[in-house]
Amino acid sequence: MTDDIRLAFAHPSERAEASSSIPYDRISLRDYVVEVEIGAFQQERGTLQRVRFNVVVEVLPLSGPIDDDVDRILSYDKVTEAISSELEAERINLLETLAARVAERILLEPQAERVFVRIEKLDRGPFSLGVEIVRARDGVDPGGQTHVAAPHPRIVYLSNAAVESPQIGDWIDQLAAMDAPLILCVGPADVPAPQAENALAQRRIDLLAIEQNAWSLAARDRRCMVVNSRTELDWAMKNGQICIWAPSKIVLDAVDGPSASPRDAVALVAWFADEMQAKELLVIGQPAPQTDVPVRAVPSETFDLS
Repeated sequence: MTDDIRLAFAHPSERAEASSSIPYDRISLRDYVVEVEIGAFQQERGTLQRVRFNVVVEVLPLSGPIDDDVDRILSYDKVTEAISSELEAERINLLETLAARVAERILLEPQAERVFVRIEKLDRGPFSLGVEIVRARDGVDPGGQTHVAAPHPRIVYLSNAAVESPQIGDWIDQLAAMDAPLILCVGPADVPAPQAENALAQRRIDLLAIEQNAWSLAARDRRCMVVNSRTELDWAMKNGQICIWAPSKIVLDAVDGPSASPRDAVALVAWFADEMQAKELLVIGQPAPQTDVPVRAVPSETFDLS
């Protein structure tokens, strides 16, 4: 076996040493295994699998005595905390995404100069499947998520009576003129959804029924865009785009998902309002749900929403 092939499968600490001419110190995390729900395939949803992390962080040597002071060094806990933080933020489909986000979070530490992250799935067969990346703070664009605060939106739940009301356009006019980004939410239409014996299948069917109604509302007002991801929602809120929430992706990808069934659309929207740290939840045509954000309910016959 050539040295290049051996290094390709060696621990990241050897790869780091072989690829640097700078005398870095190195902190390593070896064979750190966690159980997590991850993966893009349907059979990977709703089940935990073992994922192994090997991480090497390169730091510049400290100047002067360390004095046995933990505050002067990059703690190993910062590496494991970076992994935990990204796993807890949301359900992730790709190892590449997870690796980039972990690396970016570690590079937020002032001592970190370069980081190698190797992640492997251990339960996908009689082998391990993995990815390895290297990121540095020397001007390379970060590969992970950008932690930029988004505005606090006003989330509005519209009952089917409200959606069908001739006042819907006027309501959207009033809501768009208010002091926060606008996200509209609906429940399923007043038609029976298909029924399945499998609970996970039924959950998806019920979520898709909500999304069908969202598209029906969007067809009635061209200002509204159906959106299904947090990234798109953040962009829309920052750019004045009115959104209608399509819930499947955010609900299914949530690490700590809603306890409410999609059939209880108002409760599901209340969970979403909490997740989005909404400025207000306004419910038109239904009673107000329990939620930690400010909430008010108005009947579907009410014209003035101010």
